[in-house]
Amino acid sequence: MTERPGRTAVRLLALMVGLVTGAGLVTGCSGEDRPPTIDYIVDAGLTTYNANTVAGNADGSLMALTRVLPGFSLLGDRGQVMPDRDVGTVTVTEQAPLTLRYAFAPEAAFSDGTPLDCDDLLLAWAAMSGRFPGFTPATTAGYRDIRRVDCAAGAKAATVVFAAGRVYRDWLSLFGAGTLLPAHVVARKAGVADIVGAIRGNNTAAVRKLATAWNTGFTIPDGDLDPADFPASGPYRVATADTDEGLVLVPNDTWWADAPTATRIAIRGARHDLAALVSGDFDVADVAAGIVIGEIADLTSTAAPAADNPTSGSSLSVDELVLAQRGVFADPRVRQAFALCVPRPAIAKQFGGGSPMWNLRTLLPSHSFAAQLNDQVGLRYSRPDIIRSRALLDDASASGVPGIGSGGNRLTVRIGYRTPHARDKALVALIANECRKAGITVADVGTDTLSPSALGRRADALLISSGAGFAASGAASPIRDAYRLRTGDPLNLGGADDPQVSQAVDRLGVVTSATGQLEAFRTIETGAWSSILSIPLVVTARVYRSGERVRHVVPGHGRNGTGWNMDRWVLTE
Repeated sequence: MTERPGRTAVRLLALMVGLVTGAGLVTGCSGEDRPPTIDYIVDAGLTTYNANTVAGNADGSLMALTRVLPGFSLLGDRGQVMPDRDVGTVTVTEQAPLTLRYAFAPEAAFSDGTPLDCDDLLLAWAAMSGRFPGFTPATTAGYRDIRRVDCAAGAKAATVVFAAGRVYRDWLSLFGAGTLLPAHVVARKAGVADIVGAIRGNNTAAVRKLATAWNTGFTIPDGDLDPADFPASGPYRVATADTDEGLVLVPNDTWWADAPTATRIAIRGARHDLAALVSGDFDVADVAAGIVIGEIADLTSTAAPAADNPTSGSSLSVDELVLAQRGVFADPRVRQAFALCVPRPAIAKQFGGGSPMWNLRTLLPSHSFAAQLNDQVGLRYSRPDIIRSRALLDDASASGVPGIGSGGNRLTVRIGYRTPHARDKALVALIANECRKAGITVADVGTDTLSPSALGRRADALLISSGAGFAASGAASPIRDAYRLRTGDPLNLGGADDPQVSQAVDRLGVVTSATGQLEAFRTIETGAWSSILSIPLVVTARVYRSGERVRHVVPGHGRNGTGWNMDRWVLTE
């Protein structure tokens, strides 16, 4: 195995432990025969090839797959949308209604030789538009505004027509990295010969089969993958999913543009290898701050790292508690009582990574409206008010709300998060200590398999980033993530149902004037605080690490993470 100096002692220690216990340490390949490899650690789940489902979005699959399944655009290092002209071009042909022409590059094809074409784009729209039964997308943002997609099966171009009055401002992000799954694989798994005909003809039975295949047909197995099930369309393809090395990427020989520089990248899930973060047994890391107890190893040899070897910083997401709008939190007074015992100033001080307490869900400090709105909303919940919290529980109990006791333990709230995560565990303990004063018992129900579907079932609240993610989240544009507060959108995990907030989210997607945008943001945030749809805490702090062994690493602050430009990474030894 290609060793870095910092790894040798760790591996020797592991070998000694294995000899003492009598259980040999088995790795994917020996130290002598491992090819030159970049080891990239992320806090993503790495469980699915489909980043567009609720689970794939929450797991952060894009952190690994942005350069495996590219689209017409990708998120850059600051979360900005960048066109990917290697895949194709997008041209505005009409303004009213907004009409776009998508043209795939003539050479664009999957690694199995199947061309990228109309079938792939039409399937992406059908899956994420919310118009076809059975699909479980992470969100319908933007795609719901498309009235139709015109193209013939196998065509290298398509015309996308939006609904009248719905000029989605973030249209360049649509059909981006990760969205164009191989339609021919979905069709084969579904047993549907003509995917375009099924969708355009609204063949309900066939569409439901396609939906099942799209939802569940891309689970990544442990070990060897069948190339027929996981073809790539980018500079890298997935070679194996090894239990020790993680998801192993190698160059895609059919890639038609500039070849990637690194010949092998092994992407490991941080939660399965926390010791490596502390020991330095990695080349590149992109993980949430506080995921381990202690400091994550700094791979730089100087006190001042080079510009392309950054260490830490804020992301483009907000840590928040998303509350189920049912069960113990069905009554808004109970949600308000809980919000009034959450020690948000103490959370910011201890776990904010230098960032202040944040009152907004849809805007980050860098946005021009942020400072103004952050000082205007959520003021009632800016510090714990135990007396008011108790009074609200009294009022709810007196009016017959079930589940509220009269003794010291009046209510139990279960908070879930993805484990292991040292910071989140301590944060939940801090909340529990404060809320106990209001008679609210907080139960820590974090698990390593926690999924968004646990909300309202096994958990009453989820500690999560940007309302829907356990890994890197967010983008420079706040429009997509605002849909987590819109009634009926899959990104709305808690089941929030506030008509004014939903209408404001819809307006935000299309309004172009600064005044209109500010008013939409204000309506969303005011309404979300009024109904306590969630409780924002702090801007998510993340840690970015890379050393001199790998060059051209540029941290990505959006939901695709630092892997956004991995095809430009250079292994120097």
